[in-house]
Amino acid sequence: MTQATLTRAPGPDPEPVPGPGSASAPPKDSSAPRHDRMRALDGLRIVAALMVCFYHYSGRGGQITRSWGQSPKELFPDLSAIAVYGPLGVQFFFIISGFVICMSSWGRSLGDFFRSRVSRLYPAYWAAIVVTTAAAVVLPSVVEPLRLNEVLVNLTMLQQPAGVGRVLGVCWTLWVEARFYLLFALFVVWKGVTYRRVVIFCCLWTVAAVVARVGDLPLTNEIVMPDYAPFFVGGLALYLIHRHGSDLLLWGIVGVSWLLGQRYATIGLWNPEATDVFQPRSPHVILLIVTIAFAAVAAVALGWLRWANWRWLTFAGVLTYPFYLVHEHIGWFTISVLHRHFGLEPRLTLVATVLLMLTLAWLIHRLVEKPFGPRLKRTMKRQADRVRSRAHA
Repeated sequence: MTQATLTRAPGPDPEPVPGPGSASAPPKDSSAPRHDRMRALDGLRIVAALMVCFYHYSGRGGQITRSWGQSPKELFPDLSAIAVYGPLGVQFFFIISGFVICMSSWGRSLGDFFRSRVSRLYPAYWAAIVVTTAAAVVLPSVVEPLRLNEVLVNLTMLQQPAGVGRVLGVCWTLWVEARFYLLFALFVVWKGVTYRRVVIFCCLWTVAAVVARVGDLPLTNEIVMPDYAPFFVGGLALYLIHRHGSDLLLWGIVGVSWLLGQRYATIGLWNPEATDVFQPRSPHVILLIVTIAFAAVAAVALGWLRWANWRWLTFAGVLTYPFYLVHEHIGWFTISVLHRHFGLEPRLTLVATVLLMLTLAWLIHRLVEKPFGPRLKRTMKRQADRVRSRAHA
């Protein structure tokens, strides 16, 4: 899976909105949001994950895939024409991630921020690495297993900058997310998250991303991420709108992010000459989907989706990250077994595979994330306190 064809990784689960921090001079009529979980964000996250999933299963156009044994375009002519836009689920994820990271980091120290990201991302990621590697060994005709030294590097989540192959095709988006976390931690969280610091960060990152495209230097592009910065920045500004209320500056940041984001998404995904691989994509539909993604998160920010408060959305939200990790390669294995080995009809195979991947995601959440995530976080906290006490002794 290439960066030009897919996304994100998802962002982390929305957390309860922290109380007001020491924000510097937001608009006078602003008010902090209620201290509750915004379940609408969970709904948007699962929608984004399913967009990417259906792209992987049915949006590959003219390619004869190893899993299906023929072109998904021939198997699902109508669905494939829609699923080809599934990679935009990644950009959708990045907008949500900007919103959620700003929300969950408010009032936290740099150490708390680091521990929350590690304990949230790594347990499910390690489980997905193990399960996917095992499946590749059992059924190498679908995806060839990597060498042991490459699998071990994948456990760090640094395989891309290390030049090592990926066990999980989707994990390139986690590297994008990790760089966003690092930038936000260094320039905002380190000194404490405030309205002023987030606004300055949004403006400077936007300018840096535009300038980086002019210079086109590989190292600068790797750090600044000009193709993805507008989506994270848009999410950050939308959270400030949610927390402090609307003002022209914040909506200006969102507007510029949308304008740049739709351009970069179109450049990355619109290729009229690639019809042997994909169904033709319309630049107008790409623009529409990017606009809907920004508008959906804006609706959450403004409280328009507060009515979407169903408990099952919370359940869907906790499944999103493990589902995103395992759905691609494990899904291909499942499709190969159900369709090619047992002869199940293609549409039934598609539905069954999605349901089985959701079930696997629940197992990873229940057996790995839920018990080991909090334990890992507590262990890191205790060790940090111990080191701090020794340093002050």
